[in-house]
Amino acid sequence: MNKIEDMISATRLNEILQKRDDDKIKKTILWILAIVGAVVAIAGIAYAVYRFFTPDYLEDFDEDFEDDFEDDYFEEEDEI
Repeated sequence: MNKIEDMISATRLNEILQKRDDDKIKKTILWILAIVGAVVAIAGIAYAVYRFFTPDYLEDFDEDFEDDFEDDYFEEEDEI
């Protein structure tokens, strides 16, 4: 009877140790995901600030040509 009790207690001890190892692995994965998430959030904020403060040169470039085109087009219609 003593041997059976020793085997049962050894089995319980192994289960407890294995559960601790599983918890440690889960915590490690959670920390890694938290760090990756923080880096992605900081990069997203930095990109948003960059896009907000960077002037849009293309918009100014397009406006210059639109004014010239409209003036020439309407002048040609009047001459005909």
